[in-house]
Amino acid sequence: MRNYRKILSGLILALAALSLSLSSHARLPGDDPDSGLEALDFIVAVVNDDVVLASELKDHLRTVIGDLRRRGAQIPAPEVLHKQVLDRIVLTRLQLQEAEHSGIRLDDDTLNRAVRNIAQENGLNLAEFRTALQKEGFSFASFREQIRDQLIIARLRQRKVNNRITVTPQEVDAFLATQESAGNNFREFHVGHILISLPSPASPDQVAEARAKADALVVALRAGSDFAQAAIENSSGQQALEGGDLGWRPAAEIPVVLADHVTSLKDGEISDAFRSPAGYHIVKLFESRSTQSMMVQQVHGRHILIKTNTVITDQEARRRLQILRERIENGEDFAILARSNSDDTGSAAKGGDLGWVSPGEMVENFEKTLFGLPNGQISEPFQSEFGWHIAQALERREHNAALDVIRNKASEHLRKRKTEEELEQWLRELRDDAYIDYRLER
Repeated sequence: MRNYRKILSGLILALAALSLSLSSHARLPGDDPDSGLEALDFIVAVVNDDVVLASELKDHLRTVIGDLRRRGAQIPAPEVLHKQVLDRIVLTRLQLQEAEHSGIRLDDDTLNRAVRNIAQENGLNLAEFRTALQKEGFSFASFREQIRDQLIIARLRQRKVNNRITVTPQEVDAFLATQESAGNNFREFHVGHILISLPSPASPDQVAEARAKADALVVALRAGSDFAQAAIENSSGQQALEGGDLGWRPAAEIPVVLADHVTSLKDGEISDAFRSPAGYHIVKLFESRSTQSMMVQQVHGRHILIKTNTVITDQEARRRLQILRERIENGEDFAILARSNSDDTGSAAKGGDLGWVSPGEMVENFEKTLFGLPNGQISEPFQSEFGWHIAQALERREHNAALDVIRNKASEHLRKRKTEEELEQWLRELRDDAYIDYRLER
């Protein structure tokens, strides 16, 4: 659930930006714009034993077009945009099918809390939020199911990918030594990425065609073509519809296949096309910056963790923690209850004590909750990718964390890098093992 708030915030921003009119870019083959009516619904893709309908594609097109307009991006030609959006729908459908086969479910209580959180983050109560969606022409029930899908996929990725990632102290040492010699320990990079994908296996003709397309794009980009627009129209990367923008990243968080090319570029430069098993890549270094300030605020915290499983549901874990919280509020000792109840065996032996926590050490949702607590206050039960928690902030300090921060950040960034690479490989295998029949142009 690490990307939980980011996913949901992005989705609501896109929805809020939409206009009710679709424009000609949202029309699909089979529509008759002169009749005033749309054609009957039809199948645009078959995904294993499921189908994607034109009506579903249109709904997603509305969201994407609204997001592109909000960002001021040019809307691609219909055939390009339809393919990009349909590819994204197919990938989502494959992951939901895999989640169902893996027995991953999301109960209504957890979903309802997620929707309420989105409403609150937008300064609305649930009723106001429902009304706002309806005014924009969106079904609240449909929006709610989109959130369910996103959270189920997050749980699936956690199980299939994230939980398998480990970073050893030796890997951190080796990475820091490499970065220090290159002068990158205190640098961050704003990166753009375009992937011209190749099937697995690829024929010589397919490789040659992809290479020619990538080389032509490099020439056009260096001549002044807009990178974001080129990514939207040509890239098969996960951030294609965001203009290929990977955002600001430390060197450790840049995918290995891209890292050496990115760190060797000057601000504004575009790489030559280069090959990986996924296809041909082009990267642009929009900008780089120094991050040498090492003074950080640390929080001394403690927590109690209840993990969920086939017996302990989200509801049960939350209920248990609520009872423990009330007992502590009524005077019982936090440390004693942590030792006898917490599923985090490492901290449980210390009464739940986590020691001094620096930014970047904990997963996003846990860190945000802990750092947001006043000293002495115990949180309401909240969820992270590890389970359900209550946490308490004990005290704070300004700390010159220099080496500690560098090591912690390097470990976390290496984990993110490995996760991205493993996710990309897992998604490719998911597609390769599936039956997919595109019917958009029929």
